[in-house]
Amino acid sequence: MEIMMTCRKAGYLTRIVMPALVFLAFKMPALADELELGRTLYAEHCAVCHGADLEGAPDWQRPGPDGRLPPPPHDETGHTWHHGDTMLFEYTKRGGQAYLADLGVAFDSGMPAFGEVLSDDEIMAILAFIRSTWPERIQEIQAARTEAEQTE
Repeated sequence: MEIMMTCRKAGYLTRIVMPALVFLAFKMPALADELELGRTLYAEHCAVCHGADLEGAPDWQRPGPDGRLPPPPHDETGHTWHHGDTMLFEYTKRGGQAYLADLGVAFDSGMPAFGEVLSDDEIMAILAFIRSTWPERIQEIQAARTEAEQTE
């Protein structure tokens, strides 16, 4: 009888608990190593345009002489958190122009593609670092947008 109960418990663990733990692992905040990698890569590849403190270019909401909008901030004052992770990843990997063109959006984006410079994991680490700087409420809003993106 005791063996049967142990087997039943093991089945419960295998069928219910383990999948739940795997699901939660994807919902957990980024690990410290990933955040440090993201911080380092951000400083190396992103800060020159978006600012060392994620502050963006001055007057980022007004087109410059070339007609393009300057690089926006990635802190909570910008609009990065208005977008889900998939969009942010693709925009970074493929570049703004290519990503928007595929959506049929006629917008002259100055965001270059980083897909040949950074690995997918490195792009995700940068995004995790950026997210980690936002207040909790904004992180929650952005996480909901990411989740909604997955159901589209």
